[in-house]
Amino acid sequence: MGCFTVEGGHRLEGSLTVQGSKNGALPLLAASVLVNGTTCLRHCPDLTDIRAALLILDGFGCKTSFRDNVAVIDSAAADRYSIADETMREMRSSIVFLGALLGRFGHAEVSAPGGCEIGLRPIDLHIESLKAMGCVFEEEGSRLHCSCPNGLKGATIALSFPSVGATENLLLAASVAKGKTRVINAAREPEIVELADFLNRCGARISGAGEGILEIEGVASLTGCEETVAGDRIAAVTYMTSCAVTGGRLAVRGLDFNSLMPLVAPFEKAGCQIERSGDAINFAAPKRLKGFGMVRTMPYPGFPTDSQAAFTAMLAASDGTSLVVENIFESRFKYIAQLNKMGADIRVEGRIAVIQGVERLHGADVVSPDLRGGSALVTAALGAQGVSRVSAVHYIDRGYEKLEGVLASLGAVIERKT
Repeated sequence: MGCFTVEGGHRLEGSLTVQGSKNGALPLLAASVLVNGTTCLRHCPDLTDIRAALLILDGFGCKTSFRDNVAVIDSAAADRYSIADETMREMRSSIVFLGALLGRFGHAEVSAPGGCEIGLRPIDLHIESLKAMGCVFEEEGSRLHCSCPNGLKGATIALSFPSVGATENLLLAASVAKGKTRVINAAREPEIVELADFLNRCGARISGAGEGILEIEGVASLTGCEETVAGDRIAAVTYMTSCAVTGGRLAVRGLDFNSLMPLVAPFEKAGCQIERSGDAINFAAPKRLKGFGMVRTMPYPGFPTDSQAAFTAMLAASDGTSLVVENIFESRFKYIAQLNKMGADIRVEGRIAVIQGVERLHGADVVSPDLRGGSALVTAALGAQGVSRVSAVHYIDRGYEKLEGVLASLGAVIERKT
């Protein structure tokens, strides 16, 4: 499965243009099913999750190509609406194809999504929301058969939680439904705004993206267009925390500064400086990071759950005590046992991690439990004394494009071994 060997203690410094967003590209790939014609996604990250999504599209009968971070999808000949179990198990975000399939064919056959084991990610909210639009669901073993006997119809839907996935599925399905759909308590993440903007360029009529209440007036059809995938805010934070544990400096380009706003205050409490300068986001770390009390993961614009592990790794060798409360996923602290093998002093009590900063971590052999936990172990290893070996890096490859190459360009001593 491969591993990274990391020699800690080397100061990171330099600049990078952040990769395209994984969480932004995947719903755009799903949206390509809806359009009549060709979709071209530029700045699309070359990740195993993206490759898995393209395989799913191939399975529908779409013609796809992917080269030099440009994904082209011609959905004109798509004639199938089933996703194989083994394909869905490749990634957790595969359920986002549900709304697109129902919008295109009025039918979908899917199974429970796979990916990282970070806790339950029930699709009940997706199902109940789509039922309100006229969908019927039947379970057969692990398979879910979905249909719209009378077509998709607009409805007013109040989400009990601002789920990103459920909001994406509703955007996709409602774009071509009959009548008007209103989604209350919709997710507000930048990726939701990006999807809505893309659909609007394809001919959809969506308003309110990023404001919590979405209004979608269904149209008869959508046409393809080109889109440049936004920079990955989660990957950017990973590189910033990696820089922080080495006391380094970093200039990040290709990212909307506003998407980082939920992270600015926590970084500053830890003693880091982060500011916008022209087209760059400049980041500088102190000689010794400071503990900063408590941070809670929340839906956007709160602190993102996908950055929780990176911050915990950063704070492991800080001066003081910090608390991290995980409110989104109940099993997202699996990586902490591995951090403690490196000398961290972190105690987990339910959904709360109590981090007592130590002087310095030390190298160790650790195992990536999931995507974000694995990248956090690499971050910790960069600031540790000695050599670490981080195995099961296939999880990391799901969300980071050439992680070792980017870090090496900043001065890290890191090598991938098979």
